[in-house]
Amino acid sequence: MTRRDRLRAVAQWLGLGALVGALCGAAAALFLWLLDEATAYRTDHAAIVFALPVAGLAIGWIYERLGAPIAAGNNLVIDTIHDDGPELPLRMAPMVLIGTVLTHLFGGSAGREGTAVQMGASLTDWVSHRLRLTPALRRQLLAAGVAGGFGAVFGTPIAGAVFGLEFVVLGRLEYAALAPALTAALVGDLTTRGLGITHTIYPAAPAVPLTPLLVGKWLVFAIAVAAVTTLFIELTHAIKRHGARLVPRLPLRMALGGLVVVALWQLLGTADYLGLGVPMIVRAFDDPDLPVYAFALKLAFTAVTLGAGFLGGEVTPLFFIGAALGSALAGLLDIPIALGAGVGLAAVFAAAANTPLALSIMAVELTGGAALPHVVIVCVVAYLLTGHRSIYPAQRLAFGKGGAPLATPIALRDLRADRDARRPPPPG
Repeated sequence: MTRRDRLRAVAQWLGLGALVGALCGAAAALFLWLLDEATAYRTDHAAIVFALPVAGLAIGWIYERLGAPIAAGNNLVIDTIHDDGPELPLRMAPMVLIGTVLTHLFGGSAGREGTAVQMGASLTDWVSHRLRLTPALRRQLLAAGVAGGFGAVFGTPIAGAVFGLEFVVLGRLEYAALAPALTAALVGDLTTRGLGITHTIYPAAPAVPLTPLLVGKWLVFAIAVAAVTTLFIELTHAIKRHGARLVPRLPLRMALGGLVVVALWQLLGTADYLGLGVPMIVRAFDDPDLPVYAFALKLAFTAVTLGAGFLGGEVTPLFFIGAALGSALAGLLDIPIALGAGVGLAAVFAAAANTPLALSIMAVELTGGAALPHVVIVCVVAYLLTGHRSIYPAQRLAFGKGGAPLATPIALRDLRADRDARRPPPPG
């Protein structure tokens, strides 16, 4: 490739990345504004949560009729990147936007990243097809759309760029998409902020020198993170799997899930575990009186909400689970509470999404450089201990977590299906 060809390629990546970033940033700004309005309304009118089962029935009915092609969500995005599948339906963006806002309005425990990623990917793929890009460039731009959506919705552009490269294939970074992904994440974040959106400010992690004793504590910490992450993944997938078998109609499953969430809300007598739960995340950084079981309650609320089919993502609930777990572990292990909460916030999602690098960077962007090297140690160990499972079953496995490369990358869902097929039937 000549110098002119390289310059042309770089200019193309930067131009397309900037276009994608602007689209992702504008979509994220609209989404975050609507989400803030929905959360504020629910907070002021708590009785609306009683209507969550009805909202589930309505959302499920719409998705059953219009949303079948996009029902796989983030997994559809991953499959499209790998398989060069058909164009992602443009209606994915407005449908997931409206569905997620309604989920939060009525109190469902869900996040934001799934919506941001799907909006970014669908808008990006619409651009790719209008410009008739090559399959290779289309894949790179889809990764950029993921990066732009993720970086814009959390205000963490560097983590967003790395997330777009890391979450597609477990064990390998997609460096071919580095330039457009970084551009899209930076432009997306600048666009969102330029439109007046502000992000949550988390307390800074205190500077703590690394010692052999502290390394041992972080290993114990990582084991607990891996155990909780595994529980979340398995419980959410089990609810989805058994729910679909026992209640085939999506509207009915969502209505039943809504009933369970309402029952839990009434049983506990607090709205702390509804919606995003950002106030509880911030509280985990400096409140030693935060209930030690708070992470378990948020895990249950979120697994039921997402397992039943409500729209949203896993990241912010996993931030809640991780920060609350980290706060509790910090007290047990004599670690500064703000450091434990910050490390836990990043590590649970890192293990759940198989993205330890992106989340280590995200911890620094959210809580400051003092989070290093602690967050890297916990993210990597928890990632390894969680095994070949993920909140995104479509993730391809290129290298086993033991280090052995695979001849052909395989989706984690197919790996699990193969393992289950080889399992001997129970006696009798």
